[in-house]
Amino acid sequence: MASQRLPSLEEFDAVYEQYGKPLEAEHDGEYLAVSPDGRTILGPTLIDVAQRAQTEFGPGNFLFRIGTRTVGKLR
Repeated sequence: MASQRLPSLEEFDAVYEQYGKPLEAEHDGEYLAVSPDGRTILGPTLIDVAQRAQTEFGPGNFLFRIGTRTVGKLR
């Protein structure tokens, strides 16, 4: 099993700035998944968004809470 390099904080910030920041006004508090190729899923709960991202995008997605600098990566 090959290990994947974890993204840097700068990479997380760049992904959030591009995909999450524009959603803050209308989707504050919602959750966002961003695939490595830029596809997105938005929803009200972390579990729902994470499960949908895993099913639709596969591994390696970024997960954010809109308006909050809480981040994670789903493997």
